[in-house]
Formats: sequence, C-alpha cells, structure tokens
Amino acid sequence: MSKPRIDRSPDLRRLRDEGYDIEVRERHLLVKSVPYLNAKGEVHRGTLVMEFSCAGDVVSTPPSHVAFFIGEAPCHQNGTPMNEIITGSQPTTVDAESGLVINQTFSAKPIEGPYPDFYLKTLRYIAMVSGPVDPSIKPQTFPVYETSPDESIFVYPDTATSRAGITEASLKLALGKVGLVGLGGTGSYILDLVAKTPVKEIHLWDVDIFLNHNAFRAPGAASIEELREKLPKVAYFAAKYAKMRRGIIPHPAAITEANVEELKQMSFVFLSMDGGEVKKLIVQKLLEWGIPFIDVGMGLSLSKGAITGILSVTACTKEKNDHAQASISFVEGEKDNDYSRNIQVADLNALNAALAVIKWKKLLGFYHDFGHEHSITFTLDGNKLMNGDCP
Repeated sequence: MSKPRIDRSPDLRRLRDEGYDIEVRERHLLVKSVPYLNAKGEVHRGTLVMEFSCAGDVVSTPPSHVAFFIGEAPCHQNGTPMNEIITGSQPTTVDAESGLVINQTFSAKPIEGPYPDFYLKTLRYIAMVSGPVDPSIKPQTFPVYETSPDESIFVYPDTATSRAGITEASLKLALGKVGLVGLGGTGSYILDLVAKTPVKEIHLWDVDIFLNHNAFRAPGAASIEELREKLPKVAYFAAKYAKMRRGIIPHPAAITEANVEELKQMSFVFLSMDGGEVKKLIVQKLLEWGIPFIDVGMGLSLSKGAITGILSVTACTKEKNDHAQASISFVEGEKDNDYSRNIQVADLNALNAALAVIKWKKLLGFYHDFGHEHSITFTLDGNKLMNGDCP
C-alpha cells in the first residue's frame, strides 16, 4: 500500500492544521499527546491509534468504528475506567512490521452511522478520553515537523493558508518559475512576500554585495556576522528563505544582453532595478516573448528636511502592454532622486513591494479585480493612491 500524503487527505490535513500531533505509520494513524486521567487522577498523555486504508496516496473513510490507545486505561474523575468504550486492556501488537503495540482497545459506534472521516472520528474519541481532564490542558500541541520535497515546496507546512480556508485560491499562485531582477530594498520585500506563496521556483538576479545599508531596508534583521561575510545579495537572501521553502535559485549576476535569454524561462518577472539601456532591453524582450511582468519604481526627493515623492507599479501582460513605454521609467541616475543614494526608507520599500505583489495576485485571480488597473501610483505627501491604464 502506498503511503498516504497528509496534504492530500482533507481530514488528516485539518487535524494537522488545527494543531494535533499526527503521524502516519504503515497502516495506522497515530494522534499523539491526547490528555487523559489515570486511576490515580493524574493527567497523562497517550496516543490514539486508528487503522486506515488508502485510495492511491489519499486516506479513505475509516474502515470501522474501532480505535486503539497507547497508555493506561483512561478513567473518569472518580478513578473508574471508561468501560463504556474500553473493550480490551492488554498489550497487543497491531502491526508487526512497524512494531506498533497498543495497550487499550476502544469501541464507540456512532448512532448516526459510520464515521465519515478521520477528523470527526478523532474528535469523538478525544472528547470522550479527555473529557474529565482540566479543559486548559489541550490535545493540540502544534508540533513543528519537516515536509518532504515531494510533499510541499515549503520546508514545513503552510498552515496559515489552510487554517484561513484559502487553499483553493492560493493554488492559483503556484506558477512554475518567477524571476526577481534586482534585490534592493523593494526587491527584497517582493521576495519576502512571493516566498510565502506556492511558486515552484523563485529566481534571483543581482550582482551586488549585501552590505550595512542593505540591512536597514530589507526584511528581517541581518546579524553582524552575516554582514561581515559580504555575501552576494542573492546568496544572502537565498540562504535566508531556504529556511522556510525550497526552490530559491540565486544568480549572482546582472541581467545583460549576454544573459537576458534566461528570463525566457520565467512564468512571471518582477523588475526592481534602475533605469537605463539594460532595463529597456529587458522590457523589450519580455514584451516580445509575451511574459507578464511588473515594474516598480520610486522617485523621492528631500524638501525642507522631509522626504516626498511617488511610488509606482506598472503591470504588463499579453493582453495589456501598450502603456509600457509611457509608464515605466527608463531614466538612469536621476539627479533629484535621493533614493538612488540609498536613503533609509524601508517602509516605502515594503509598501511598493506590497502594491506590486497585490497586483500580481490580482492578475492571477487570487484577489478580485474590478478596476483592472495596470499602473498604480502612490503620492507620499498627499497620501494619494491612483489607478491608471485600465483596459
């Protein structure tokens, strides 16, 4: 029998996402850390064991109402065993191959018919076994465990998405390859947001070294030891995000005419880079190849001791790209742009990135999009958010 995948079995995934410590072992589902009272009134934790069968790598409905338990006989508050569900209290090997030995056999047949899934069966048994225990002692222990590469792009399960009930919407973001050209302040925040989506591969292009000023406008907190390493930005960020997900691929180089063809393999591209002829080339090629992309930019200046300026986000797709040349800035080294001097504006970097990623998710159908804007500007001093280039 093939081993079931928790992420493909809705009832097991729900148990895991709600914080139960579950394990699939050969032909049995183990639910660990179930609190109960023994005959002395002491609180212990045992393991609920249930046999299952599979349809491919998905767990089928429970084959019976019977369950097993590893631990002492669970008791009521007066110390008497729960004989209403206990049908046997002796060590029994239920799986010789894995050496799984249980101590108790339970039988709690539901009145309304067979258990429809393991989620409801588990909760029914836990309610009985843990009923006499102080309710502040929970069976949910929220264990942290590692997923396998064939199970998930993430190193540990994305329970935030499943707990919110947006798994179906999130799957729309599972593109094959997304490219990030430029990992400055805004680019690094784009990476932070995209890394938390089920994109299979995220490719990073940047030639610069991660230095002190980068640390003050990037997500998280770099240690002084990391700064002393003087790693390429792509290597620094790839190592950071490899802690939570797979598929981060660093390219310690700038995109030029010599390697621009590498972008042809991308499903989507984010441009967070200075203007100039190279940017013109990249935009031209992406339009030529029909690859959708988003360009981000900032134009900041210092006036009377305070910063003012505009953030911009420009989206281009196969269907809508006639605004590209007018909306994207190709000017290199703008004279009055204090941003080019690495002024510390992490909040603006984060906002620019958030606007870009929100637009990306709209294009993919994750968010509703009534305006279908392809150009977005945020004016700082007036706090104005404006849409443009709508079809």
